[in-house]
Amino acid sequence: MSDASPRRRGRPARAAGDTAPGARERILETARTEFAERGYDKTSVRGIAKAAGVDPALVHHYFGTKDEVFAAAIEVSFEPALVVPAILDGPREEVGERLARFFVGVWENPATRAPLLAVIRSAVTHEAAATVLRNFVLRRLLERIAAGLAVPDPRLRAELAASQMIGIVILRYVVRVEPLASADPERIVADVAPTLQRYLTEA
Repeated sequence: MSDASPRRRGRPARAAGDTAPGARERILETARTEFAERGYDKTSVRGIAKAAGVDPALVHHYFGTKDEVFAAAIEVSFEPALVVPAILDGPREEVGERLARFFVGVWENPATRAPLLAVIRSAVTHEAAATVLRNFVLRRLLERIAAGLAVPDPRLRAELAASQMIGIVILRYVVRVEPLASADPERIVADVAPTLQRYLTEA
């Protein structure tokens, strides 16, 4: 006769996963993957929870709504709290190059590019995705950089810089227009940096 305790009914493995250290990070990483592979509209909190092996209530507990999960997944790619000081810290005449190098670097990295593509592709048809794009690319990144440079019309300058970079993203990574799609990243940085510099710093 075995002295092992009978297996309890219910979902003990799921419960253990819910409370295990790193559950929040696992949910976030799973969300990034789900949004990247399925897009914004086809991704659900329930689907994220299932893929992460947790109860949907835990996703709501950590992140709130689907929109907030989406925003959190994208924030990891930009890390504005670290990026803004790094771009502002250095010679003013090199701001455009630092920004271009950061932005191209984010998109050249497959791990950060995939969830961002979900934002770009969904922003045209889904207000939540458009809001994320505005909040992170404009409000939390470019507008803070422009404000830190103490220039007139910082918001307009930030929007002009965004138009340059988002345009490149769409043509290079979404539509994949040649020769831009296969151009060397350093060539893109060199060509785009002067335009960003002009938008952000010239009176």
